[in-house]
Amino acid sequence: MTTSVQSSTNTASQALLDSVNGVKNTATSSASATQDRFMTLLVTQMKNQDPLNPMDNAQVTSQMAQLSTVTGIDKLNATVESLIGSVQTGQSYQASGMIGHNVLVPGNKISSTGTGGYLGVDLPIGADKLTVTIKDSAGSTIRTISLGAQSTGTATVNWDGFADNGSVAKTGSYSYDVAATTAGQSVAASALNYAQVMSVSNSSSGIKLNLSNLASVSTSDVKEIF
Repeated sequence: MTTSVQSSTNTASQALLDSVNGVKNTATSSASATQDRFMTLLVTQMKNQDPLNPMDNAQVTSQMAQLSTVTGIDKLNATVESLIGSVQTGQSYQASGMIGHNVLVPGNKISSTGTGGYLGVDLPIGADKLTVTIKDSAGSTIRTISLGAQSTGTATVNWDGFADNGSVAKTGSYSYDVAATTAGQSVAASALNYAQVMSVSNSSSGIKLNLSNLASVSTSDVKEIF
């Protein structure tokens, strides 16, 4: 009889440990449910404990401590999620102030209706010479723009819409490459798109700016605001 009672106690204890340590079935999703199971199992253990070998106080204390930890983590997660939501809402309101403004963001596409447009270049350390090469959809170079010394930061380039042969470039979409040198040696340079912020959206990946070129970018991608 003693062996049977002891076996029942061990089984209940293992179930409790599984519960408070994350080994749980699909029905155990909340802290309140975990607390209910804990009390049920604890009462069951106490009812079925062997009078000659009662439960160890240290064991009960340990189990209660584990339950407290699980409950605390659950409350902390809820608090953090609420805080993140509040921060994102605040960021949305702040980002809405950018609607209607033009920005420079990573990218190398530009559209022209015969008048060209603006583009940008990010120069982390500046350069003695900057070259922008505009290409059509087939990858052929139609215009090379050579610029002089540029300081560290972002440089805005105005393409007038003309090709190297003096003709007006056809209406359409183009791409461009940028290259910078200092004392004849290549230095870092990144192409930037020039576009207008049309709207702001709050997605699961954070605040997104929806641009006039149909791209969506994070606020952290913005290099300059006009």
